[in-house]
Amino acid sequence: MKKLLLMAIVLFVFLSGTAWCGSGELKIFTWSEYMDEVNFPKEFEKATGIKVSLDLYESNEDMMAKLQSGGLGQYDIIIPSDYIMPSLIQLNMLTPLDHSKIPNLKNLSKKFASPVFDPGNKYSAGWQWGTVGLMYNKKKLSPADVESWSIIFDPEKKPGTFYLIDSVREMLGITLLYLGYDFNSINPKELKEAADLLVSTKKREACLGFKGGVGGKNDVISGTAAAALVYNGDAVQTVAEDPDTYGFIVPKEGSAIWIDSMCIPAKAPNLDSAHKWINWVLDAKVGAELSNYNHFATPNAAAMPYLSKEDLNNPGVWPTPEIIETLRFVKDLGKDNHIADQAWTRAKSH
Repeated sequence: MKKLLLMAIVLFVFLSGTAWCGSGELKIFTWSEYMDEVNFPKEFEKATGIKVSLDLYESNEDMMAKLQSGGLGQYDIIIPSDYIMPSLIQLNMLTPLDHSKIPNLKNLSKKFASPVFDPGNKYSAGWQWGTVGLMYNKKKLSPADVESWSIIFDPEKKPGTFYLIDSVREMLGITLLYLGYDFNSINPKELKEAADLLVSTKKREACLGFKGGVGGKNDVISGTAAAALVYNGDAVQTVAEDPDTYGFIVPKEGSAIWIDSMCIPAKAPNLDSAHKWINWVLDAKVGAELSNYNHFATPNAAAMPYLSKEDLNNPGVWPTPEIIETLRFVKDLGKDNHIADQAWTRAKSH
C-alpha cells in the first residue's frame, strides 16, 4: 500500500512538472513600439491559447547585454538586427530552428530566405526590414535643407536642435558615407575621422546627444527637437498623419538598410511556443497586419497582397530603386569589430 501511495505521489509530481513546463507561455524580448503591444499578442493567444508577455529594449547592444547577464533562460523570442547575428551565433546564444514546425518559412521572399548572416535560416526568420533616415519638422526645416547629411554634420548649417541615433554601426556608417568612405570601413584613420566628426557634432549646442529611434521621433513630435535620426517605420506613421508638419528622408549620401529577425535564445524555456509564434507571424495576413501597424517593410512575400496601398506607394516604407542604390547593409567585421567599437567609444565618451 505504501509503495502504491509513493508511486502515486511520484506520478503526480511528474505530471504536475510536465504541465508546468508546457504551460503555454511565451516571453518575447523586442524593440519598443515594434508591434501593437496589446492586441497583437492577444490575437496570438486567441489563435493558440498561449499567453504572451513582452520586455522591451532600445538597442541591439542593450538586448545582447541582457542576454549575457542571464536573459538566455528568460526569453523565448528575441528580435535582433542583421549585424549582431554573427556574434549571437558565434557565442552559441541561439537555438537552431526546427523547420518542420515552421511551414510558413516558405512565405519569406527570396531576398530574405537565406540571408548572408544566416544561410538556410538555421537560426532566424525575417521579422521586418527598413532604413535609417532623418525625421524633421517641416516648419523648422525645408525638404531642401535635409537633402544632405550636411544639415547634421556641417557646423555652418542651422538645423535647430537634433538627435543622433544611438546605434553604433548605423551611426558610424552614416558618418563614414558623409565623409565619402565605405559604410563598413575598417580603416583606422577613416574611423577616427568619423569618430572625431561625431564628437565635434555632439559638442555643438544644437545637438541633444544620442537617442534611440523611438525616443528621437517622440522628441520631434513634442517639439524638443527639430530633427532626429530614426528608423523609417518610427517616422512614417507620424508623417502620414500630419504631412504638413513632419517629413522623413534618406539624404543623398545614403544610409543603412537592415533586417530584424525572430530568433530563439539558447536556453529558451518554451521552445514549442516559440516555434508557434514564428510560424504565426509568417502567416500572410498576420505578416501584413504587423507591417500595416508599424509601417516597416515585410520580408514576407505572401503578405504583399494584404499590405496598405499607401505604404506600398510610400518611398519612406518601400524605398525607390534610386534610394536603394544608396543603402548599405551593416556587415559583420569579424575580428575587426573592435576597431569600430573603439571609434564608437571615443564618439560617445568625449
